[in-house]
Amino acid sequence: MKKNKLLQASRWVLYFMMYSVIGWLYEVFLEVVVYRWGFSNRGVLFGPYCIIYGVGALLLLLTLGGVQKKKLYLGRLYVTPVFVFLGIMAVTTITELIGSYIMEAVTGGWMWDYERFAFNFQGRIALNPSIRFGIGGMIFLYLLQPVFEKITGHMNRRMTYAAAGLLLILLILDSIITMR
Repeated sequence: MKKNKLLQASRWVLYFMMYSVIGWLYEVFLEVVVYRWGFSNRGVLFGPYCIIYGVGALLLLLTLGGVQKKKLYLGRLYVTPVFVFLGIMAVTTITELIGSYIMEAVTGGWMWDYERFAFNFQGRIALNPSIRFGIGGMIFLYLLQPVFEKITGHMNRRMTYAAAGLLLILLILDSIITMR
């Protein structure tokens, strides 16, 4: 039983890092291609990852993974995806809000400003990004996560432990270096 828990924990580390890197790529893409502001490291740490995306992904798996698999109907209308979408919006918005307060406490500020969007709260969260996170979360839960589960499912224990351990060490070292 302990081996299965360690294997699952190692997979969660891999998922965390995969989604943190995807989040960084998304942020850089927006900054360089969409907004044409030029490149900057969009993560708090040195490496190419936004850990808030990794945290958000794990929270979505923990809170909505079970809901996603249920068949919920309102009369004859299949509504599971609607509930999942709204759940994603809620979880990611709360995560972003809490993340902004943590980032402000640690670094003196947070890395985004939603003042220009309607329905924002202190520039920390806003409806427009929440909807985008809802769409991104649907892509994550329904398309990416099944692929990542297949990939990690094909990895043997030793490879899974080694990859997760190496990435965790890298993240810890990056955190130590950044905090200095």
